[in-house]
Amino acid sequence: MPLNRRTFLGRTAAAGAGVAVATGTALPAEAKTQDQDLAHGHGHEPKRYAFTVMGTTDLHGHVFNWDYFTDKEYDDAGHNDVGLAKISTLVEQVRKEKGHRNTLLIDAGDIIQGTQLAYYYARVEPITGSNGKRGPEHPMALAMNHMRYDAAALGNHEFNYGIPTLRAFQEQLDFPLLGANALHAKTLKPAFPPYTVRCLKVPHGPDVKVGILGLTNPGIAIWDKANVQGQMTFPGLVEQAKIYVPKLRALGCDVVICTDHSGLDGSTSYGDALPYPENASSLVAEQVPGIDAILVGHTHKEVASRTVVNKETGKSVVLSEPYMWGMRLSVFDFALEFSRGRWHVTSVTADVRNANTVAEDPVVAKLVKAEHDKVVAYVNQVVGTNGAEMRSVEAPYKDVPIIDLINHIQAETVKTALASSQYASLPVLSQAACFSRSAVIPAGKVTIKDVAGLYVYENTLEARLLTGAQVRAYLEFSANYYVQTTGKVDPAAITNANSTPDYNYDVVSGVSYEVDIAKPAGSRIANVMFQGKPLDDKAQFVLAVNNYRANGGGNFPGVATAQQVWSSSEEIRNTMIAWVKAKGVIDQAEFASVDWKLTQNGVAVF
Repeated sequence: MPLNRRTFLGRTAAAGAGVAVATGTALPAEAKTQDQDLAHGHGHEPKRYAFTVMGTTDLHGHVFNWDYFTDKEYDDAGHNDVGLAKISTLVEQVRKEKGHRNTLLIDAGDIIQGTQLAYYYARVEPITGSNGKRGPEHPMALAMNHMRYDAAALGNHEFNYGIPTLRAFQEQLDFPLLGANALHAKTLKPAFPPYTVRCLKVPHGPDVKVGILGLTNPGIAIWDKANVQGQMTFPGLVEQAKIYVPKLRALGCDVVICTDHSGLDGSTSYGDALPYPENASSLVAEQVPGIDAILVGHTHKEVASRTVVNKETGKSVVLSEPYMWGMRLSVFDFALEFSRGRWHVTSVTADVRNANTVAEDPVVAKLVKAEHDKVVAYVNQVVGTNGAEMRSVEAPYKDVPIIDLINHIQAETVKTALASSQYASLPVLSQAACFSRSAVIPAGKVTIKDVAGLYVYENTLEARLLTGAQVRAYLEFSANYYVQTTGKVDPAAITNANSTPDYNYDVVSGVSYEVDIAKPAGSRIANVMFQGKPLDDKAQFVLAVNNYRANGGGNFPGVATAQQVWSSSEEIRNTMIAWVKAKGVIDQAEFASVDWKLTQNGVAVF
């Protein structure tokens, strides 16, 4: 077989870094061991052992410290760096410190969606292949295989591109994708491996068996309903952990660690649409005996260490969440003692390491360079021109043209689709949210990256029937996003009430209205007008809405149970790019208008 670029780099990396921990093969000469930390009893039996589990989460397609939407190095207010190339350097530092055979590396999900790098290999040059040809290797698989991950949990965004893409990615990995609560819909048997067991070789003593249980998010059933309905079902994390943790202990596991694509706090964004909470990691720790530590994901938060006491055993469980995008690496340190014929965990500590403290791993950078360069060329393709710059920075509190553009394209698309249907005479409204406060469509040439940067999710478009009363309730629910404010208004302090993210604040085009932030939540929407007249609660409307919202994401009232009259499998992002290509010129006079505003007791704020 010819020695290609990836084979050569992979062999070079393996020769320099040793082999995976679980195989128990020879320790690299340069790696430090912890032999000196082992206390020996009679017959040289080891009494103590220490090992480390490293964890990432919510990588979202980030290999490099690069922002494909701005086409430059990533930077933010905290000067964070992102990407697996940086994380790989941190991982090798830890392996050198702890000894390669004394470490494991796991991930808590959301790997293959989020950047244009990930998008390109799902949609433009898909890893599933086309025209009978085998697809390329996914950049995330290239990087993670080189880094010798031991396991990863499924994230909800793994399902965004459909099950065939996920299966293709799974086949490319040298480690298992775990999902104890991802089941075949008909048989209720695991659709993915629920767990894996890794054996750590202890000098002069029995192996330490580490069970790794993967748990994903029940919300997949709602958020990716079109991709999973009838094929997979997703029960709760606690319920499945109660099944599999005892199994891992029965298999002789000395240590059990969970990797959860589920946040800490027990909250849920989909209300009672599912009987299982979205963010259940603390509940797993509290209610399921036999777990030593949990790597947490999904909520994009940095939690270096949190301890939860199990109600049944009284033992502490240590949890850590390493932020997102490869900004941090969680590091769990385990101490064990050997007694009564087996290993016992005596302590667990956790902390995070920051990716902005190190340089990129040159091997990872070289391994994925060709894929990166191809995507950079793709996103810089010019698709049209724009007469005046548009920015989203004020979108969370002002009606701005850049969000009007989304709503205009969505409404126009739905009107065209329904033109020959029984719903052709109904007025079309549209919802949109600010996904990124840093989105910019510049004056002059407009590229794919400019349009894609405005709509960063792989949502598709639907049309649902709503009454005027339901539209009013929808607006009222959305207005919960604002902090009740009766005094001086600071734009930086009035949004994100109760941790509501920007993407869960919808504005609706086709009607005009006011949001009174002096009023309490539930009574903020005023002067809702349609075509110059007060909104008729009994009137019927078609709402152009993204599939995330239509399937119940955000728990907005009315929409998830409303009649669907049309849907598309085309991503809204691609619809927008095609619209700009067809028009050639973005003219704000065609779509920009101020249809909603913030007020205090009826007086405009801005």
